[in-house]
Amino acid sequence: MSFRTLFSLFSSDLAIDLGTANTLVFARGKGIVVNEPSIVAINKVNGEVEAVGKEAKEMLGRTPGNIVAIRPMKDGVIADFKVTEKMLNYFIQKAHNRKMLVHPRIVIGVPSEITQVERRAVMDSAYRAKASEVYLVEQAMVAAIGAGLPITEPSGNMVVDIGGGTTDIAVISLSGIVYSRSVRVAGNEMDDAITNFLKRKYNLLVGERTAEQVKITIGSAYPLDQPETMEIKGRNLIEGVPKTLVIEDGEVREALSESVGTIVNAIRVALERTPPELSADISDKGIVLTGGGALLKNLDKRIREETGLPVSIADDPLASVVLGTGKMLSDFKLLRKISIDQ
Repeated sequence: MSFRTLFSLFSSDLAIDLGTANTLVFARGKGIVVNEPSIVAINKVNGEVEAVGKEAKEMLGRTPGNIVAIRPMKDGVIADFKVTEKMLNYFIQKAHNRKMLVHPRIVIGVPSEITQVERRAVMDSAYRAKASEVYLVEQAMVAAIGAGLPITEPSGNMVVDIGGGTTDIAVISLSGIVYSRSVRVAGNEMDDAITNFLKRKYNLLVGERTAEQVKITIGSAYPLDQPETMEIKGRNLIEGVPKTLVIEDGEVREALSESVGTIVNAIRVALERTPPELSADISDKGIVLTGGGALLKNLDKRIREETGLPVSIADDPLASVVLGTGKMLSDFKLLRKISIDQ
């Protein structure tokens, strides 16, 4: 056993999918060790972190005045630097069973169109959370690897990664990105669309957790085989009292139509900008959907209808990015090839 293999057994390398909605951490040799919402509850009086992840999500919209639940990531990038650092620190410690003295190498997936400044912010946060080396990779690229696409071959693969803050679309061939585009319309935008729709149509105000529940339960991008309904609770804006309503899948589809339209449009543009040889490959193999947004009912059907291409959903769409990033930990050659130059 060489020194290197011995070292890698004890290595503490991590792959992180720092998402707007959820953060996942993959530890080398262990698999996914953290999968929690990207939310931090902070005590405003002393600035202490009260809760992170699942516990903090329970508090969303329910906190007393002195505690605030913050989502530090917006549109796939860091909106609140200090809180992101605290959150990363917490998740890194959790991944290493609270061992204090680890300095892991970290690979992080970021949206394809992030600016130099946003990139720096991600790196700094990871370094402050005690990383020894930080590599950034494009989310769509690692999502394709995580979804099991043969990205090293000279043939076109198209992946659409619909997360919480951004939808990343990429055409990949020979381990490189031929075309990539990131639109800031994804899961969170859909939640907002549902909130606004209910406010406009029923004068009903619902919290973000309820809106997300509606999207997951009866949200769809194309008519369902069986109509579905759901009972929701919120506050009537006119009378100011709590109220219960039953809504139908058709109404939610109407609320989501603009967001879904934007995503479908972006896919269309990507197909128009793809070199003809690769277009031929894509028309055979089709489009692969990953990310939580891929779970929106009948989204694959809608894209199939509009593009005429075969559309499939990755096996574990929520984990594609982190699994692909995790593969980088054991394939440093590929990582050097695809990591974004700092």
